[in-house]
Amino acid sequence: MSPPTYSLRYATYSTCECARRHILLLSVAGFVLFGSLGAYQHSPSQPPKEIFTDVTEQARISWHHFSGESPDRFLIETMGGGVAFLDFDGDGFQDLFLVNGGETPRGKSSFPVRNALYRNIGNGEFEDVSAKAGVDRLEFYGMGVAVADFDNDGFPDLYVTGFPLSALFHNNGDGTFTDITDRAQVRNAGRWAASAAWFDFDRDGYLDLVVTNYAHFSFDDIKKCELNGRRTYCEQKAYPGMPLTLYHNNGDGTFTDVSAKSGVATLVGRALGVVSIDVNDDDWPDLFVARDASPNLLLLNKGDGTFIDSAVNAEVAYDAHGVAKAGMGVDAGDINGDGKPDFAVTNFNDEYHSLFISSSSPLYTDQSVASRLAAYTKSYVGWGTHFIDYDNDGNLDLLIVNGHINQVVETTRGDVKYEEPPLLLRNDGNGVFRNMRDQAGSVFHSGYRARGLAVGDFDNDGGIDAIFTRLDGKPVLLHNNVGQNHSWIGFELQGTESNRDAIGAKITVEIGERKLVRWITGGASYLSSHDKRVVIGIPGNSTVTTINAEIRWPSGTLQRLSMPRLKRYYKIVEPRSNEAPAREDHRRPARREIRQPGKTETLKKRKGWNVQRLPGLRSVSTGTLAREQHLPDASSVVFRVRALLADTAEDVHFRRGLFRVP
Repeated sequence: MSPPTYSLRYATYSTCECARRHILLLSVAGFVLFGSLGAYQHSPSQPPKEIFTDVTEQARISWHHFSGESPDRFLIETMGGGVAFLDFDGDGFQDLFLVNGGETPRGKSSFPVRNALYRNIGNGEFEDVSAKAGVDRLEFYGMGVAVADFDNDGFPDLYVTGFPLSALFHNNGDGTFTDITDRAQVRNAGRWAASAAWFDFDRDGYLDLVVTNYAHFSFDDIKKCELNGRRTYCEQKAYPGMPLTLYHNNGDGTFTDVSAKSGVATLVGRALGVVSIDVNDDDWPDLFVARDASPNLLLLNKGDGTFIDSAVNAEVAYDAHGVAKAGMGVDAGDINGDGKPDFAVTNFNDEYHSLFISSSSPLYTDQSVASRLAAYTKSYVGWGTHFIDYDNDGNLDLLIVNGHINQVVETTRGDVKYEEPPLLLRNDGNGVFRNMRDQAGSVFHSGYRARGLAVGDFDNDGGIDAIFTRLDGKPVLLHNNVGQNHSWIGFELQGTESNRDAIGAKITVEIGERKLVRWITGGASYLSSHDKRVVIGIPGNSTVTTINAEIRWPSGTLQRLSMPRLKRYYKIVEPRSNEAPAREDHRRPARREIRQPGKTETLKKRKGWNVQRLPGLRSVSTGTLAREQHLPDASSVVFRVRALLADTAEDVHFRRGLFRVP
């Protein structure tokens, strides 16, 4: 293992221009230091052999999904496996949450069926804290997860979907969660819920919740279907669809079901994936819902608490022949650089996955064939999908996980496999993809029954990593080996008048004459939730050193700022409309965090505090007081160094020039 290197995660002091009918100036407060994981660092002069590496074993992830597969062949057995990136303990490192399925009447498990919450301990490894956190058990068959800070207390909460109930776990801020489903009134009782998305549809500063309900289902209703004389799963059309559920956040820890009032209760169909984004740039968050053998939905927010389905007019409801595809996963992003959101939808084999490119509002153009997506996906059954700029060249690429539902499919089709490989498709900047199979890594040469897919930067190196679940198997954690070798800039937004997670924010970065647009979306992919930080890659031919950005917050506030250094995460707090202009503030931060694997050595004690030394640390000033916080795994230690504001300028150094506090 190579010696650790360190990167900074900045909440830098910048002069910002903010507009909401009038101009404000804001200084963005705070400054945090994070160490990236040296185990994954690669020299730019020696490119890694593969783009993504499977680090599941190295990360000590051993959780196993259980579907309850049975001779009865219930369709729900083929559908589950949600996963999320989240920083549940607020230490700056992305943790993992995995949703298990459950037992069926004749599909029993020989071991307890449990969810998993893995805490990222900062050295490339994770520890299972599920039982301690109180999120390991469900009283229903689990499907997916949506993560967000619904009460704006600074800690992400969990909404877990399933059948015949769903559950809301409130993050207590001390490493534990409390099931508040009944008090919050979000049980979604009697419904088979699939994906869910947090978004603030009325822009009151509190996140609301939309749930995609799939179909009418009962373990008492056994459907029998065969293929070549063998029992198999019946097609989805044997299960009548269900309407969506929309919960309005009352701001007091409770929710109100506004499905009927909003108009979504009339939209019956087999809904699976959902993503929230402002489609028509009117500041109101909209919804794209991927549905299975039911027409997709494009729900435009009218700004009065109601939605109208524009999917048919936008030409995203059906394929070119007027047939509703078997939509599963969906994501939104600008793949051709025109500043408008485009959509990718995963479908069943022979239908190929869909790519809808925004043209003149509200029309979308189906570019599935022109982009080559159709050719790459015709034989696959797709599930989770997400746009990611894996190489940080400024273009959004596409990651897709696949896997069939019928074990007997290979007896009738030579070109369709039961276990299918994931796809990494590189965008040329014009919305045309190239399959990166040969360079992507060994995982992309193997077959899986993959379902949920989540993306996030778990080692804070600027390269977007990913994890996907496998039906009745262990998940696969993929580390990105190339993203950190290119220039990038990261945004971590914190709303004040907007929801704290800033879901719905639009970020525009200017790089020379080029503008890159990204959104903080709600939902996306299939059954999964993602790192809410936004990483924007800098095009390789750019020589810029200072980045100008514009943030349009969900509240409507427009903020402009400059970031003087690349390869950094900037934490940016939304200015309040009543804040007076502020000058640039160059005081040193009140808190810095360092993560470093290895043991510690106590140098001295002062007023009950321990001044600690990390391996390779040459000196610590007497003015710097650090309290050691031992983790359950002794191989990692977290330090919270509370520096006096005018202290520790040159006192903290790392050996061999690996890092030095400026």
